[in-house]
Amino acid sequence: MTARKLERLSEEECLGLLRSATLGRVSLRIDESPAILPINYAMLDDDVVFKTAAGSKLSAAIMGIRVAFEVDQVDESTGAAWSVLVVGYAEEIRDEATRARVDALGLESWSPSDLPFVVRIDTRQISGRRIPPR
Repeated sequence: MTARKLERLSEEECLGLLRSATLGRVSLRIDESPAILPINYAMLDDDVVFKTAAGSKLSAAIMGIRVAFEVDQVDESTGAAWSVLVVGYAEEIRDEATRARVDALGLESWSPSDLPFVVRIDTRQISGRRIPPR
């Protein structure tokens, strides 16, 4: 069996892959415990945006703190895979012009509850890797 080489992705490739998906995971601390939470997201320029509910631990915990966001995909039939990691600061989007831009993205959530808060992860670092098919 030939060893497959892990490729590092360029920033442009990472952004393209982020734009191709809608479900990822945000990693943060809630109190003293680490948490990894799935979120439906979209890209606003080069930043990840998502909606959250009032009073949730997520909305309370992430405002202004450094978080990680990850999205990946695996093709089980070929073994090909990719992963993109974004690190940045989470902030609530409050200005109406930016919220209107987010609304225009068609961001949908699996949550049946109202999600009135919009959060942006201000991308500070981005990296990605790809594993080619077997």
